[in-house]
Amino acid sequence: MFTHLPMHLHVLDDRLRIVRVNASMHGLCPTSVSSLPGQVFTEAYRLAAPEEEAAVAHRVMEGGEPVYDRMVRSVQGPAGTNPRVHSISYVRLESESGKALGLLAAAMDVTDRERALRRLKILEEVRRHVGERLEVMAVCQELTKAVVPAFSGIAVVEVIEDVIRGEEPPLAPVDPGVPLRRAAFRGLMSAYPVGEVRKLPYGTPFSRVLADLRPRVVPLEEGSLWLSADPARAEAIERSGAHSLIVAPLALRGQALGVVSFYRHGAEDPFEGEDIALTSDVCAHAALCIENARRYTRERTIAATVKRRLLPQRPATPSTVEVSHLHLPGTGGGGAWFDVIELAGARTALVLGDVAGHGVATATTMGQLRMVVQSLAALDLEPDELMARLSDTAARLAAERAALPTGDPLHREPLTAGCLIAVYDSVEHQCTIVRAGLPEPHVVFPDGSSTILSVPAGPVLAGTDQAPFPATTVAVPAGSTLAIGNEDVLASSAQVRSLLDQGATQPLDELCDALAYAMRNRYETEKLILLARAKALPAEQVLTLPLPAGPEAAPRARAAARRQLEAWQVDEDSTFTAELIVSELVGNAVRYGAAPLRLRLILDGMLTCEVSDAVSSAPHLKHARTVDETGRGLFIVATVADTWGTHYEAKGKTVWAQQLTGAA
Repeated sequence: MFTHLPMHLHVLDDRLRIVRVNASMHGLCPTSVSSLPGQVFTEAYRLAAPEEEAAVAHRVMEGGEPVYDRMVRSVQGPAGTNPRVHSISYVRLESESGKALGLLAAAMDVTDRERALRRLKILEEVRRHVGERLEVMAVCQELTKAVVPAFSGIAVVEVIEDVIRGEEPPLAPVDPGVPLRRAAFRGLMSAYPVGEVRKLPYGTPFSRVLADLRPRVVPLEEGSLWLSADPARAEAIERSGAHSLIVAPLALRGQALGVVSFYRHGAEDPFEGEDIALTSDVCAHAALCIENARRYTRERTIAATVKRRLLPQRPATPSTVEVSHLHLPGTGGGGAWFDVIELAGARTALVLGDVAGHGVATATTMGQLRMVVQSLAALDLEPDELMARLSDTAARLAAERAALPTGDPLHREPLTAGCLIAVYDSVEHQCTIVRAGLPEPHVVFPDGSSTILSVPAGPVLAGTDQAPFPATTVAVPAGSTLAIGNEDVLASSAQVRSLLDQGATQPLDELCDALAYAMRNRYETEKLILLARAKALPAEQVLTLPLPAGPEAAPRARAAARRQLEAWQVDEDSTFTAELIVSELVGNAVRYGAAPLRLRLILDGMLTCEVSDAVSSAPHLKHARTVDETGRGLFIVATVADTWGTHYEAKGKTVWAQQLTGAA
């Protein structure tokens, strides 16, 4: 055994004194082998914990049960090298009668094996935990947590500021004037606070690493030239007791993302050349994760910018509805939007929609659906018909997405969207609501009472359900506040409902702030709440006149319009134009419509003339020839009015025209 076994053998007596050793004792003992006999085993080899090792050996001596493969660390290796790690086993030596004679202690140098396993474990820990979050600062914090204290006692990560913002990283060598942000720190005595942005001093290992992208072991010796270039860091190094440093780049494809500094201090072993390989692997994985986070940040920034441009920059401020909105973007963005659209006849359309998902594709889809709503609203469609056509458009967009190549990421992301449309009529004091997939609205009445409006749910937009979108008309008195949200926070949060109920007379902007404070812990997903407070159009600004179905309807309507316009002090030119519009619209209703007929004039910024009848057939604009006796009515109206259109109702239609007026 003493001749052929590839390990160090020791025969110990009952007092753990060395009796015999084999001749090949190289690497374990810092002294000569010939001087070992007679010395106590645990003291002769300068073990890190001699008392603990002696206790283990005595237990084997007394109990007889051997101990195998104990990892034991020495205080110092031979010739001043780093401490070594050995695997030591103890077996009791017995006489033929079973009496304990001593111990056989076998030792094997496993320093290289243990270091390799330790490095592999560190690298596995880095690969498991670094990159779980798609934020550059978070990735850097994960890196320092994974390597301290397993690899080093102190770790510092500094990232180029442009990378934090999602910009393209620079190619090496990096301009010395490029600012870096201290993204993460773990350990003792930080020279600079996390989050500080500064330029790296020239002539230091950190600036050198960003120039050649080569990791290096840097001795921390008193009087090193580079320490004088960064006094704050030099002071922190001295106070922390750091004695060894590795500086490594965070780089990918020749582009520099930042720099990582690993410090060892106190009783930690100094870095060796072999640690460079592990550092390179760790930093390569971290750089890939940081690049992924940077790309995600850039895409999220682009998506947020696109969405901001597609949302209403200055929402309409109709005189009959006070509007405010609360938007909580959430961590991953989203596709929620809203619109406030003024309609003819002192009506206002309140629209809130939500496209599932996040990113540029979601933002562009949201913009497409919003433009469709704007275009359809200009046709003055009923809310249920508008929603049905919006759903058809969403279905076509979904079909286009499904037809993309299978390798396109958008192909695997189905299009799902919801919408709610509420049209408030300030003359009739009622609101017509239709919803597709979004929660029911909440209304607070002027007396402080509130309720959730029971509006039947239609299918989600672009869904497979072909059910219709039922519309519900509810009475909304002046002073009522309507709350519409893309999530059911109004119904699920008692605090939010209480704030709404208490804010019946509170300014809407202040109410939005209060809701935001109450929902401070609800930022996981995007949330959008639209608040609208109804106002009544004064009765003196509306003229409603039933008309007969015969030829006498036109002169009666003109006379009534003239009297009302004089009472409103409308100027002569506008009055003449209004009489002409009234005459042509009433004439068309008498000729092509059916009783009952009705004339309504509304003065609300613009003068609106409405003529209603019981026939649903659409009027057509014609260009009459010189010899034609008919076909000029709507052409005249379209020429003199600022805008005109047709609004269809359950029974019949209303043809309207609007014009600007001037004071007399």
